[in-house]
Amino acid sequence: MKTYFLTLIASLFFVAPAFAELRPSEVDLSKYDYVDPQREIPTKALTKALRYYDVYFDKITNKNYLTVIDFTQSSNNKRMYVVDMKTGLVTHYLTAHGKGSDPSHTGMAKKFSNKEGSYMSSIGMYVTGAEYSGKHGRSMRLVGLEKTNDQAMNRAIVVHGAWYVDPQYKPLGRSQGCPAVEQKHINTVVSQLKGGSVYYIWAGQE
Repeated sequence: MKTYFLTLIASLFFVAPAFAELRPSEVDLSKYDYVDPQREIPTKALTKALRYYDVYFDKITNKNYLTVIDFTQSSNNKRMYVVDMKTGLVTHYLTAHGKGSDPSHTGMAKKFSNKEGSYMSSIGMYVTGAEYSGKHGRSMRLVGLEKTNDQAMNRAIVVHGAWYVDPQYKPLGRSQGCPAVEQKHINTVVSQLKGGSVYYIWAGQE
């Protein structure tokens, strides 16, 4: 498992810079018109995630799902969108942002950082890594592919379940930078997304 995970990281870091150089006109996304039939996911965010999925399709090791998190929304909303790439249907989840991104605890993430100790969320394109069992129980690593998130592994930015991600809390509790989800959904999320799925955190950036 360790060898597989290191190989996954190396291959995706190698190809990621080429993606940034692509112009939108070079990728035909019409084949994905079936995705998100209710048009619930922000168009800019979904388009970028689909471009990455399409360009690196042969290298993506988990093609079944694609995730977009929309941090322009309040944490009160189910702003994590998991797309079934076979059917195009979307499942919504609550997700937390970092306490450093929302120091006044308003429910809105306003600041983002890639720095250790910032306790902020990091935006940009990721792929999911391996699952593991840690202090939060079953969890899933994230591999950052952009300058805005390439320290995710060093910062231990992962997907895990958390008691403070619960609809009874408005706004939700905050993490140390991880996109934590409801504890009751962590098994489903990890089982579906682990092992090289496209995972994009958006906050309005181009």
